[in-house]
Amino acid sequence: MTNETYRLARVRPLDAVAAPLPEQFFVRNDAANFASAEGRVWTIVETPFPSSPANQNSAPREGWVLGGTVTEEQFTFLAPCAPVNVFGMAHNTGAPGRALPPQAFHKAASSVVGPGEAIVLSPTVGYVDPEAELTIVVGQAARNLTLENAREAILGFTIGNDVSARDAQKSDELWISAKSPDTFTPLGPWIVAGLKDDGVAISIVHNGTELTPATSNDLGWGVEEILVYLSGFMTLQPGDVIMTGFPAECRQLTPGDEVTCRVGGIGELRNPVVAGV
Repeated sequence: MTNETYRLARVRPLDAVAAPLPEQFFVRNDAANFASAEGRVWTIVETPFPSSPANQNSAPREGWVLGGTVTEEQFTFLAPCAPVNVFGMAHNTGAPGRALPPQAFHKAASSVVGPGEAIVLSPTVGYVDPEAELTIVVGQAARNLTLENAREAILGFTIGNDVSARDAQKSDELWISAKSPDTFTPLGPWIVAGLKDDGVAISIVHNGTELTPATSNDLGWGVEEILVYLSGFMTLQPGDVIMTGFPAECRQLTPGDEVTCRVGGIGELRNPVVAGV
């Protein structure tokens, strides 16, 4: 993991045309103040996931060549990566979580959506909660990491919303039906490389009301420990994401809601909630 702090994003030009492989470009911003004028001007860069075909850059288009600059008025943010694997950490809050062995669950990569995309609730889904989570983005293939070298595998951190169907979670021991419906993994809006993740604030804003916050220090197992655990039985792939756990307050989602996940040092991930069919 780099000590230099900057942002990486995956974006789509606003005038992109429909195609079998929709256009996507990776962009970088080094401004310390994300809301400044400089923070809204991005440089087009090569994909940070060269060994992951799902994350390749599009062919150059006019005004979108490597090293060129674009502004946020020219594109929309996508999920910052197209992971092969999406992991979440179960029961990872505070001392009670730490008292149990680390345990991960898998979310379908097809459940990933980007900032502003709708979380779709089917008529039969039952009770659904959002979970704002500090989310690790893996930068390189990694196996059998140690506490000493675990951070070498990290590209940076993004915000994840581990949307969870609680009724299905009670009846499905593996949680696949609770965690993997389409649209149940919003990610974004960007990756922050070099983020100091100790004690960062984590919270949810539900329809404009900020719920009780927590910090990353309220997690049971830390970032390095999570990486050691997962890489101990499988190879982590570039672009994989690991949602580290949700220690704060949440509130039930219903169609018509808007949910914002906040993580300090990264920003906000906003998504509307709509009814499915």
